Amino acid sequence: MFDRLSSRLQSVFRQLRGYGTLSEKNIQEALREVRLALLEADVHYATAKAFIERVKAKSLGAEVLDSVTPGQQIIKAIHDELVALLGGVQRDFDLAAIPATVMLLGLHGSGKTTTSGKLARLWKKQGKKVLLVACDIRRPAAVEQLEVLAQQAGAGILKPLPDETVPDVGRRAFQFARENYYDIVVYDTGGRFQIDDELVAELKGLREATTPRNVVLVLDAAIGQESVNVAKTFHEALGLTGLILTKLDGDARGGAALSVVSVTGCPVLRIGTGERSEDLDAFHPDRMASRILGMGDVVSLVEKVQETLDVEEASRMQDKLRNRQGLDFNDFLSQMRQLKKMGSMGKWLDMIPGAGALAGDMRDRIDTDSGQQMKKTEALILSMTPRERRHPDLINASRRKRIARGSGLQVSDLNDLLRNFRQAQQMAKKMKKMQKRLPRGGLFG
Repeated sequence: MFDRLSSRLQSVFRQLRGYGTLSEKNIQEALREVRLALLEADVHYATAKAFIERVKAKSLGAEVLDSVTPGQQIIKAIHDELVALLGGVQRDFDLAAIPATVMLLGLHGSGKTTTSGKLARLWKKQGKKVLLVACDIRRPAAVEQLEVLAQQAGAGILKPLPDETVPDVGRRAFQFARENYYDIVVYDTGGRFQIDDELVAELKGLREATTPRNVVLVLDAAIGQESVNVAKTFHEALGLTGLILTKLDGDARGGAALSVVSVTGCPVLRIGTGERSEDLDAFHPDRMASRILGMGDVVSLVEKVQETLDVEEASRMQDKLRNRQGLDFNDFLSQMRQLKKMGSMGKWLDMIPGAGALAGDMRDRIDTDSGQQMKKTEALILSMTPRERRHPDLINASRRKRIARGSGLQVSDLNDLLRNFRQAQQMAKKMKKMQKRLPRGGLFG
């Protein structure tokens, strides 16, 4: 996400940091490169032009502080304007009413139904009772798909009756939600390959019948500048309250996120960053701006770790080390599965300051290599007997051949795993010794 824009901007910033003083000429040159970077990232030309004008006005009119270099002053101006362009402050759904109503709309293939399931899972996890309403009555298997997603998320589902219109489905769903004490109702509407009068009339009818507090456009970020026209048309016809950008993990440019907020004035509420049910992240303009500029996003990194960390498993591991029990392959497998829950390595690298400078193809390679290695490791460990997992020293030459054959891999793959495992054991022992040398209360006691 934003790989191309981030790479180009960081190249410009390296030049800016080298300037001892700034003139109008080198400011113009730097901002010209920034403008080209924005356009190459599929940012709408009008948005890019206005952005550059605001940064230029700030840069030429500001006094340079003693504590920063002139180049850093421009970088800060770009960062601040980028935050403003992305919406300024973090916003979320309006869930104050009971039941809260959310109408999802968008073109065919934008990911509305999948997003409905992701939202249901998210809100269910927060203790909400969620009802998904199938308002897509034309697409084959749309109702069945939503029903499967509702079951996976632990949400309710309301399906259309024969010959029932979309507004009638909406009215019946709202009444059903009130009678059955649902907290949130999500209307998954139909889409088209392009906006037409029939689609707009159907959506207007549903809106009038249900008066939803949240009218949210689900937008495929990969369609580039066309997303601006789509968002503008939907906003003028239905009055959007927010946006969800999907498929940002597959779009290296990401200019849609910068353009649609500027054109519609609507905040981005969530972003889809993958195919898993949990890959729907809150959108923080300041954090996203930092990531685009290669400054990382440590706050989101910590939040993700806390969200995916199994506290009981971590406590069990700590107790085991405290009681001088060595690590075994069951522990190794458990820790690896914890890492898998956190998602791809590429996402984590984007959040680490400085790591965002890695080229997109290099991050893709890291993602692929780490994913393949985890699959190999899991296959090898699962091919061991329970006793071998608990006592790795038992694995001799003949056992190695059997384990490798059972996993469909080579003995050399198992040898690599055993070597890495021994290194992890040694590291655990060193950490234990270091802990003993610390004063009572640890480093901060």
